[in-house]
Amino acid sequence: MTTEIRAVVFDFDGIVLDTEMPVYASWCEVFEAHGAAPPTIKEWSATIGTADAIDMFAWLVERADRPVDAAATDEIRRSRRDALLAREQIRPGVVSWLAEADDAGIGLAIASSSPAEWVAEHLGRIGLQDRFAFVATAGATLRAKPAPDTYLEACARLGVTPDDALAVEDSPHGIAAAKTAGLRCVTVPNMLTETLDLSAADLRLVSLAESTLAEVFERLGAAG
Repeated sequence: MTTEIRAVVFDFDGIVLDTEMPVYASWCEVFEAHGAAPPTIKEWSATIGTADAIDMFAWLVERADRPVDAAATDEIRRSRRDALLAREQIRPGVVSWLAEADDAGIGLAIASSSPAEWVAEHLGRIGLQDRFAFVATAGATLRAKPAPDTYLEACARLGVTPDDALAVEDSPHGIAAAKTAGLRCVTVPNMLTETLDLSAADLRLVSLAESTLAEVFERLGAAG
């Protein structure tokens, strides 16, 4: 494969693995258990692809019709979240895109707003911990999306300029980060993001299994 794109940088949550719905569902269950209206998808969208956008416990306390035991509630929520996460598998098309990129000598990285330990734990569980040359996560030195930091760091570590890289994203925050960094961007929404405004992406797919990486490059005008 001859292409101008020398690297593909994946978002993690919602793209490689659907961690977003289990997290959302577990919060909704906690809200409902306290007689509170759960956050709507529109409200929840402020949290998708970024970090610390909403104080969910503050929302819960405000909406609940009964006292909230923070420690007990958090333990219950995390337990339910983890049970739901354990059911999730690699999203369709991810493995084939990774294999195609490897065969073509295209660099692979992850750019995520999640903590490093969260991404590492789940990559290990699904057996993809060795498939990415670098994982850039938000933290002390890198700002969460929509800031471009994680994408810029991933490109730097892969030794490519952003205009030689393709981002794979599922959220407005993520798309904004990728485009601000200078990458081209394909979006693959999930159940939580499919109704959000993803129009800033260069290309929208229903699933990575819908197209090969080469076909996406061609549709983006990046194939040599």
